[in-house]
Amino acid sequence: MTTPIAVTIAGSDSSGGAGIQADLKTFSALGVYGASVIAALTAQNTKGVTAIHDVPPDFVTAQIDAVFSDLDVGAVKIGMLSQPKVIEAVASGLKRYKQDRIVLDPVMIAASGDRLLAPEAIAVLRDVLMKQALVVTPNLPEAAALLETTVAENEAQMQAQGERLLALGARAVLIKGGHGSGAESVDLLVEPTAVTRFAAERIATQNTHGTGCTLSSAIAAGLAKGLDLRESVRQAKAYVTAAIAASNRLSIGHGHGPVHHFHDWWNEDDT
Repeated sequence: MTTPIAVTIAGSDSSGGAGIQADLKTFSALGVYGASVIAALTAQNTKGVTAIHDVPPDFVTAQIDAVFSDLDVGAVKIGMLSQPKVIEAVASGLKRYKQDRIVLDPVMIAASGDRLLAPEAIAVLRDVLMKQALVVTPNLPEAAALLETTVAENEAQMQAQGERLLALGARAVLIKGGHGSGAESVDLLVEPTAVTRFAAERIATQNTHGTGCTLSSAIAAGLAKGLDLRESVRQAKAYVTAAIAASNRLSIGHGHGPVHHFHDWWNEDDT
């Protein structure tokens, strides 16, 4: 029996709610073995990010070589890559190991509002790494930043921005509507031949720390288990919606708390 393996290439969140920590929790919750390549260290908690320490590109490369030369990796999730040289190192490493089931989450701003991506890195992310990904998963502000335009205000504009990202070389784009308004939180999977709508009830909570990391990791978990992209997105959307709905069962920190990655495994009496 083959064990499904996914790798996260991202930044570490010292408070455990987002980044590498959220990714590994998500992989575990969904029955996938998780490995990691740490691209940055952050000093952060539920209230904000106080410091970022970038891992040197050559050490990012060393981690990639160590993991991919040994493990049979089924999918890769890419999160916070804050510097151009690190982005280039990741792109080169994944090409060297012929990885094509890549979920790129273009992390730019933390839930607290703190910037996580250097402005000069946005173009490198778009022009170098996005073309290698099977799917890129921007939220509304991230899609606007990648396109240097205004934030989409409705589904028609979301679809149009997804199509523009396809024209720039993306293979598929999941435009996430969590930053929107209305009773539903709608994500659109824009592919060259189809647009698929994924909707869930919008949940009123401030515990949204790590939602984007969790969704993209859940998609990668599905791909690692052999699901196709649409089914991976469908199952990931259901998982993260349930994790948000259960987040109030946790009492973590004094700001934007994390989603509940293990909502199906922890008893309510335990939380």
